[in-house]
Amino acid sequence: MLTHLAVICEVLFFALYSKLYRPEQNREKKMPEWLQWSLITTGAIAIIALLGFIRRQTVVLSENRIRQQKAEAFQAKRRQNMIDSIRVIAMAIEEDQVEYSEACLRIKGLLDHVEPALMEKAPYRVFIEVYEQLRHMPTHQARQDTDARFVAKMDKERFSVEKRHADEIRRAATAIRNHAF
Repeated sequence: MLTHLAVICEVLFFALYSKLYRPEQNREKKMPEWLQWSLITTGAIAIIALLGFIRRQTVVLSENRIRQQKAEAFQAKRRQNMIDSIRVIAMAIEEDQVEYSEACLRIKGLLDHVEPALMEKAPYRVFIEVYEQLRHMPTHQARQDTDARFVAKMDKERFSVEKRHADEIRRAATAIRNHAF
């Protein structure tokens, strides 16, 4: 469609040029005036249509750019909130305000979104180790629906994992609280 419009514009400009700048040439082969005005009108309409199309595309691009900037700002804020949550959980670990298993599960979940490669490095590897040992245990509603004796057995296992990794968890918590994300 744009190529057709370009051809029409080219014919229009040729007609205008030949009429305005070279009236003395080609007097015998003169184009009828109605055809000249038809071409001029068609060219003007094509130019107006192209300007409308360009304007619409400019508006769409501008809206997309604004939408992308908002999405990037939202993602940056979301990431910063996750980093803040990691630091708060790490401080809670250092001050023994949270169960280590719960903290490890939460930090591991947050790190999956913020910086997954960090969990492969020491001392942060403990978060994955604890997660792997506890992930089979039901949480939330599933835990409430589980038999009390089985929950007690799982708690015993969970406390054993926490005790085994307590020093590593505290070291990892201190390290992650001071980590520059």
